[in-house]
Amino acid sequence: MTQDYTILRLGHQGDGIADGPVYAPRTLPGEVVSGTLVGTLLNDIRVNTPSDDRVKAPCRHYKACGGCQLQHASDTFVADWKVEVVRTALAAQGLEAPMRPIHTSPERSRRRATVAVRRTKKGTLAGFHGRASDTITEIPDCHLLDPALIAAIPVAEALAVLGGSRKGVLAVTLTLSEAGLDVSVKGGKPLDGPLELALAQATEQHGLARLTWDDEVIAMRQPPVQRFGKAQVVPPPGAFLQATKDGEQALTQAVLEIVGSSKQVVDLFAGSGTFSLPLAEGSEVHAVEGEAAMTRALDQAWRKAEGLKKVTTEARDLFRRPLMPDELKSFDAVVLDPPRAGAEAQVQELVQAKRPLIAYVSCNPVSFARDAKILAQAGYTLEWVQVVDQFRWSSHTELVGYFNMSKKS
Repeated sequence: MTQDYTILRLGHQGDGIADGPVYAPRTLPGEVVSGTLVGTLLNDIRVNTPSDDRVKAPCRHYKACGGCQLQHASDTFVADWKVEVVRTALAAQGLEAPMRPIHTSPERSRRRATVAVRRTKKGTLAGFHGRASDTITEIPDCHLLDPALIAAIPVAEALAVLGGSRKGVLAVTLTLSEAGLDVSVKGGKPLDGPLELALAQATEQHGLARLTWDDEVIAMRQPPVQRFGKAQVVPPPGAFLQATKDGEQALTQAVLEIVGSSKQVVDLFAGSGTFSLPLAEGSEVHAVEGEAAMTRALDQAWRKAEGLKKVTTEARDLFRRPLMPDELKSFDAVVLDPPRAGAEAQVQELVQAKRPLIAYVSCNPVSFARDAKILAQAGYTLEWVQVVDQFRWSSHTELVGYFNMSKKS
């Protein structure tokens, strides 16, 4: 006998939650649903009373594919929900702030994706894993990816034929660059002479900019350039890159607005220069990043660019060795862009340094709110938050927070 459940709210992963708690994927608040309860998860869901915010998913792969969680909800609902996720995380720490209108990246704009590829008896199967499943769903009409990435999936299949195993699944990361496709493969056969030769030939055959196999660069026909402001960067294989160019521009615009006319800026967790290099058009920048390969790429790009002010780099693990107050005192503004864990250790030092302006870029509202509380208790005002949705139809949320000490100092 099935039981009806009323969905009360969405959780952080985008699942509907009913009393129990009972988790019901792809449902919306206010809906009455039924299904088969396994533990706390509702399967074989039937929506008996749909929400007014329920829409037909635009992508025909949505039912089977695990790449999106929220295509069944209207764009307005998703935008409001993501802003509310940030507001709720702040409220849990006793904080509030003005929320700017969300910026959402357009459909078909993802410039990087990791596809799963398995060899089969008939050839290959490539796409995204289904939700909590090893099943691979083909995605020829995906509404997330740039069409150029969709067109590159046969490249991933060809690489699986050369170096994939029937027993394993290749993870093939496809990244669009100004020089063409940048491809990085994980989980393939160990490299030997014949395989390396075959992969090098495939690089030429498919016109790839660069091919990396389990962290080893096999061939690079042309440097896979990414443009950050006036600079052209060649990120290391697999290095962090914002998911969409549109989202990157929205985040950068917010950071530049916060930093303003600051003469000396420190960019912490700087990556390959996403923010450092655009900032250098108006400020001197010291970029700190844990991965030395990324700081080298940033430095090389700065040296080749024209019209930029001085940029210095430092490879340093900011979790274990955050910059100390005496190292921060010469900077007018701070940019923080940490991983999901946030930057608690570094923030503890920042509050001692009392730098007047902080632009905090975050991909995790919960760790952002935790760090924001530390800053607020030290006298910073959270002037506003800009939410950016570049992972459209997912539960993932990014933001920029503007912290100002000058009003309270």
